[in-house]
Amino acid sequence: MLSAVVICRNEEGNIQDCLKSLSFCDEIIVIDDYSKDQTQKIIKDLKNSKIELMEHALNNDFSKIRNFGLGKAKNEWVLYVDADERVSPALAFEISNAIIFSSDFNGFCIKRRDIMWGKELKYGESAVTNLLRLGKKDFGQWEGKVHERWKIKGKVGRLNNALLHYPHKTLREFLQEINFYSTLRAIELHDRGDKVSFSSIVLFPCGKFLLNYFLRRGLLDGVPGLIFAITMSLHSFLVRGKLWILINK
Repeated sequence: MLSAVVICRNEEGNIQDCLKSLSFCDEIIVIDDYSKDQTQKIIKDLKNSKIELMEHALNNDFSKIRNFGLGKAKNEWVLYVDADERVSPALAFEISNAIIFSSDFNGFCIKRRDIMWGKELKYGESAVTNLLRLGKKDFGQWEGKVHERWKIKGKVGRLNNALLHYPHKTLREFLQEINFYSTLRAIELHDRGDKVSFSSIVLFPCGKFLLNYFLRRGLLDGVPGLIFAITMSLHSFLVRGKLWILINK
């Protein structure tokens, strides 16, 4: 009844815990973007008959690889989980009930809680993150090369329990990921003809910091909340700065 799809690359530190949290699923499809570390070995060593390991290049297009997984899923319902995410027993129970008893819905949004450097972020951007990650296979496709969204036709509900997210074990990893994602986003905006101004390069990142740190009370998360607010503002700055460079090459 339920297939899980996990997209990964070089996730040897995360993949085992992620897959163990998906034991309630009937099928687990792992799509690996040609990892160079021990990710694939760890998956194979689990010797779990539910797991099907496939290789597929990301090619800077997250929707394409997610839709590839959607096409491989054998069950009516599909759950998407990233390698650095965990499904708690409470969320697993809620998902299992939702797909059985909520016949009016074609999909469900799941809130996500970021746990960074041992602390759960309860405020800021993390507090309002809701992702459409559970849906019926035949009712939609993923769109957008980066910051992709699952466009599902019909009624979409919301689950109560959160998906646990353990990103960025170090600040270096966080900055590397921001650099990677901001490049993809700038290219995507450039390809669709978006423009950027001096004021947006300056004001948008400042506004994002004020929103996350003060209006959404990220300051109550202490130092991790401050680091998160600054780095997410940096992401906004890099997207617009890189877009300006692409336009003015």
